[in-house]
Amino acid sequence: MAVKVVRQANKIALLGAPTSAAAMSLGHEEGPAALRAAGLTERLNSIGYVVSDLGDDPPQQYKPDNDSPRARNLPRVLAAIEALKPRVELAVKSGALPLILGGDCSVALAAVAGVRRYFRHVGMIYMDRDADLNTPATTPSGCLDGMVVSHLTARGAPELVRFWGEPPLVREPDLALFGVERLDPAEEQLLKQSPLRRYLAKDVKRMGAKAAAQEAVDRIRGNGYEFLLHFDVDVIADFQATNYPGGGGLTIEEVREALLVFLQQKHLAAMEVTAYNPAKDSDGRGAKLIIDLLAEVLGARLDALNAAAASTLVPELSSTPAAKSSAESAAPAHGIDEPVLTSAKAGEAWSSDSLDTENESDSGESDSAGHDVGRAASSSESDGSAS
Repeated sequence: MAVKVVRQANKIALLGAPTSAAAMSLGHEEGPAALRAAGLTERLNSIGYVVSDLGDDPPQQYKPDNDSPRARNLPRVLAAIEALKPRVELAVKSGALPLILGGDCSVALAAVAGVRRYFRHVGMIYMDRDADLNTPATTPSGCLDGMVVSHLTARGAPELVRFWGEPPLVREPDLALFGVERLDPAEEQLLKQSPLRRYLAKDVKRMGAKAAAQEAVDRIRGNGYEFLLHFDVDVIADFQATNYPGGGGLTIEEVREALLVFLQQKHLAAMEVTAYNPAKDSDGRGAKLIIDLLAEVLGARLDALNAAAASTLVPELSSTPAAKSSAESAAPAHGIDEPVLTSAKAGEAWSSDSLDTENESDSGESDSAGHDVGRAASSSESDGSAS
């Protein structure tokens, strides 16, 4: 039986994925709890969201794994994404925006797989300082966190590629790297041959963050798919509360401008926030920066979606003065009134464009198809023009 997903613009489903299994050290697994303790839920409630906190998966911690030098901690990484995937599915089905607090970047696999339960194809904006394009054959460290984009696009570790029954999880032309500043030589070589969209940090600076973000969305949304946003906090220049901080890259202002564009898209299906390490944030300033940033961009999203809902309702209801007055009163700046968002006409605006069914398999379309620089040594800069 087909399930129609009706978006609830004012609702967020908060999911914790406390894992550092794909990383090369402990710390990321504490991120979700630390962001909650710093007041994330209360802050989102204060700007007009109804937040359903769906809790955390069982934690999966990094452990040394010298027996698998090309793909370390695979069983723990698989356990983490297998636990998260069905919870993302439930969050999507509820109509709320899934906001996934990682953990390391491997949570992206579960996020995409969960969204694809209801949307046959999806795109992705991968906002990260690292390209995460290594594979078991090219990695200098065996760190699975530095292979996430390869796993998503069916180039990575076979066990993680097969996590989705009909890989790839995301076709290469439907995925845009954004803000990448560190590339290994093997990643640079792959990018020369790949149809992946790429907006390296130097490209974003040249184009302007707002223009680059809009172009990235337009490129991956050209086919009309829903998309996910992966936001690794190490993309912020000099942000210290993460395992591999770096200078250069995108400033906090550039990150904010880009996020404002990404978050105001009605076709955003889910967002992940990854790589915050509270062990490196003794004074809590890192958590405050993340929460302030999320509150600003999610607040702008709510305003934009409410304005869009109001603009579709008011013309239909304005045939009489009384009806027009009723329509205007139904759309406050941060309104959470259900009728505005879920009436028959407005509901169509927030519904899935393509629906999966219990008896219907996903299409097998595919194009054949990071972090390691921070863990080893920075490589030479890619030519990386936006494609």
